[in-house]
Amino acid sequence: MPARYLAHMHETKLNPLEEAHIRNEKLQSLIDAGIATYPAASHRTCMVVDARTHFDAWTVELKTITLCGRILTIRIHGGLIFFNVQDASGAMQGLLKLDTIGEEQFNVFQNKLDPADFVQITGTLFITNRGEQTLLVSEWTLLAKALLPLPDKFHGLKDIETRFRQRELDLISNPDVKIIFKKRSRIIRALRAALDAEGFEEVETPMLQTIPGGTSAKPFLTHHNALDIDIYLRIAPELFLKRLIVGGFEKIYELGRIFRNEGIDWSHNPEFTELEFYWAYQEYRGLMVFTEQLLQKVIQDVNGSLHVTYNGDIIDFTGPWPIKKFRDAIQEKVCFDIAGIEREKLIGEMKKLKIDCDYVGASMGKLFDELYKEVVRKPQVQPLFIIDYPIEMEPLAKRCDDDPRFVQRFQLLVGGGIELCKAYSELNDPIDQLHRFEEQQALREKGDDEAQMIDAQFIAALKHGLPPTAGLGMGIDRFVMLLTDASSLKEVILFPTMRPQNPEI
Repeated sequence: MPARYLAHMHETKLNPLEEAHIRNEKLQSLIDAGIATYPAASHRTCMVVDARTHFDAWTVELKTITLCGRILTIRIHGGLIFFNVQDASGAMQGLLKLDTIGEEQFNVFQNKLDPADFVQITGTLFITNRGEQTLLVSEWTLLAKALLPLPDKFHGLKDIETRFRQRELDLISNPDVKIIFKKRSRIIRALRAALDAEGFEEVETPMLQTIPGGTSAKPFLTHHNALDIDIYLRIAPELFLKRLIVGGFEKIYELGRIFRNEGIDWSHNPEFTELEFYWAYQEYRGLMVFTEQLLQKVIQDVNGSLHVTYNGDIIDFTGPWPIKKFRDAIQEKVCFDIAGIEREKLIGEMKKLKIDCDYVGASMGKLFDELYKEVVRKPQVQPLFIIDYPIEMEPLAKRCDDDPRFVQRFQLLVGGGIELCKAYSELNDPIDQLHRFEEQQALREKGDDEAQMIDAQFIAALKHGLPPTAGLGMGIDRFVMLLTDASSLKEVILFPTMRPQNPEI
């Protein structure tokens, strides 16, 4: 085996400090030789995928092309240097010949370049004796010198913590990761396209809010210096979106980031992407039909089938999806009825079921939610709409006409514990809404930091009149999890929230 090839193999076994030292020495020698190590300009004529697509024709034409990309491997065989260059579309082999490129350019490439460096290469295409599509390089230019090595290409980057902290290395080392995020982009485009086709307008509402509203969650608090006021990162865009319905919009949606100061697990991240849309002159059952059709269209467009493999199960998204009332779904699993149940009675029954909960400070809404998560949500693999929730669980939804103890709300459960979306007929009675806000405020004063605040501006907007409206919120990250068979939100968020670790500079 050629000595230079052995040296490259040995380099990959150096510790990071030794590797960095060697690469820095190479960088300095390039600078001393007057070679630009980080030039601003590059002049690519095509992508690797174009070169492969038109390979036969361009080979016959002896067409000169220029590729740009990252060097993945370098192999030295006497007066030949074989190397692989990768761009966003794929990888291609390049070949430098000593007798055609010239001794100076050959030696610089051989002695000063490493895997991970970015180069621009110009030449013509040909097939090697081994049948490999290759660019015979007539000219090359260094675009960026990498001072740290790539992960071992034979074993990939496996450490979970490192993968999520250094997503750039994860993307380089594990090609399937890029596929996930390309699919994520397709999902978002498909959702936008479907809503646009239905006449919805995309809007934007504030991420910085003086009163965080629209859901029950603990917000992040910061301070605005110029106004000298405390301000919150939004926990939902809901109240602003409904104010736009008051203002005359009838079908609107927003796709953006949401921030909640909560724990981190397989289905929760403090920062996530949510879709919310609102439809005037619509109610929750009509919205439920639309939601099923919307998701089916997106799943079919992106996945190519309504049968999705997730966590070892085949989930069938063909409709119609079954519907159960919250009260009935609970009663199927336990021996008591939640309607009108007293708090102490409910706590006693939940303790019998060994449900872990902070019973001392828990509101009725919190107790109902913990019971529901344990006995209904966790086992549900196939799509199921749960409707008509206890009023204590949703202070922003209209009451059910047949039983005012419950509200006109639905959630879609799927995948063994995933709450994919939540929707309801919006409460448009300002008096009832103020009363419910006051109940939430009382819970906050008792220590519930997830209870909602009174938003006087929103109440004023309701007093100007909100037409009958239905709205929905859906976590995009959870939807992507389902369609990519990912086990955790961290797999589908490019840079998930992690405890910081400062690398050496």
